Amino acid sequence: MNADDQKKAAAVRALDYVKPGMKLGLGTGSTAEHFVRALGEKVKQGLDVVCVPTSERTGQLAESLGISLTNLDDTPHLDITVDGADELDRELRLIKGGGGALLREKIVATASEKMIVIADASKLVKTLGAFPLPVEVIPFGASVTARKIAEVASAFGCTGRMSRRADEYGEPFFTDSENFIYDCEFGEIPDPDGLAAALNRIAGVVDNGLFIGIAALAIVGTDKGTDILGA
Repeated sequence: MNADDQKKAAAVRALDYVKPGMKLGLGTGSTAEHFVRALGEKVKQGLDVVCVPTSERTGQLAESLGISLTNLDDTPHLDITVDGADELDRELRLIKGGGGALLREKIVATASEKMIVIADASKLVKTLGAFPLPVEVIPFGASVTARKIAEVASAFGCTGRMSRRADEYGEPFFTDSENFIYDCEFGEIPDPDGLAAALNRIAGVVDNGLFIGIAALAIVGTDKGTDILGA
């Protein structure tokens, strides 16, 4: 199977964990969209669920498929969040944020009893860091915050190019929460746990794309079907 087929296989397998009456978090990105579409088919067949989307884009897709939506203010406790990952390791540590929704994704995931990660085989790595680590920062004083990020990362053995994300027109990219994202090309991250905690202590950093101790299991699409990690 190619990567897209693997994503679909993982997304469909995640439906096995969805039961009638559940409150679900819906992730953002190409793999998560496969899950939303598959869930929409189940909803058409009568499945009763209510969902919190992690981005405006996901919300629009879910709504178009007839999936009932809510928000965390009205539904603060979720049963499951199903989301993709830009990278994951066998300890179920993740890098997320390639789609620009890391903050809402992390808020929704941590409001859930369980986070299920769905991914194609290429996303499973021995050591995190080949994918640039996104760090979300407030626009005020962003250049100062970026320098602090570089200093802190260096103390954890992480150096490399950092760039503020731009949109397709070359203008600054803004998240749904109106923040900037800096993409940090660190290469291998020797201590993801320590780096994640240290980055979030920097004034101006809203959150970072390292998801540590959040995912409960991962469904990885492979050439032969799907593998489950952490079950």
